[in-house]
Amino acid sequence: MSRNGLQAALAALLIAAGPAIAQEQPATQAPAALAPVAQISTVEKPSALALPHDLSPWGMFMNADIVVKAVMAGLAFASLVTWTIWLAKSLEILGGKLRARRAAAAISNAATLMQAGRALGHSGGPGVLLVRAAEEERALSAGALDHASGDGLKERVASRLSRIEAGAARRMSRGTGLLATIGSTAPFVGLFGTVWGIMNAFIGISQAQTTNLAVVAPGIAEALLATAMGLVAAIPAVVIYNVFARSIAGYKQILADASAGVERLVSRDLDFRTVPPATAMAAE
Repeated sequence: MSRNGLQAALAALLIAAGPAIAQEQPATQAPAALAPVAQISTVEKPSALALPHDLSPWGMFMNADIVVKAVMAGLAFASLVTWTIWLAKSLEILGGKLRARRAAAAISNAATLMQAGRALGHSGGPGVLLVRAAEEERALSAGALDHASGDGLKERVASRLSRIEAGAARRMSRGTGLLATIGSTAPFVGLFGTVWGIMNAFIGISQAQTTNLAVVAPGIAEALLATAMGLVAAIPAVVIYNVFARSIAGYKQILADASAGVERLVSRDLDFRTVPPATAMAAE
């Protein structure tokens, strides 16, 4: 075969194989084009499903630092103490006011100290103590009244009554100082826990070398929970302390009225010494 015939045969073969090569080329390149899409979807899917820490109050407490946990536990205990004092002191102040009002009414309606003592009987409370203290002082000063005026007796009775009033007010105010302490210190204790927690959160950010919100938010939320608990403990303590302060002031005023009534009865009994016995017995 001549050279020209060989070249013609090769050209015919190339022309015949051209369509087959063109059909096979897209099939071989298609998987390479789809491979990045499948790879991207498999890489992005787990990151989209990743969840942060449990951000419920209990979960934040359990994930917090030991110092922040101690702060929050102390604040929870302080809140429990606040409500316990509220319940106990509310009942105590209510009972004390009722007894003081009854005593003040009995003293005000009595004409003599002896009548007031009989009206009060053996009931408890500072009102009974006021009447008994006046009776005891009058009995101790009975001998001196024969050759002295009653001014000294009035002063001694007033002194004893004032001490009884102060003691009753002091007993009624017991426990309220703790409320004042909790109300004034709880916010600062919570703030200390917050500062400590945020400091640990920044340390965690530096170690993770990322500012992703999923990494930053849990630590800051745990820290702010300490401040929230501090406010929860402080606000009720301050409100309850102010309510108790007003209630105790009213209780003191009732005792002051009862004490003034006892002093009037003592002064009246001293005036009866100059009255004939028949008139004095009629007044009693």
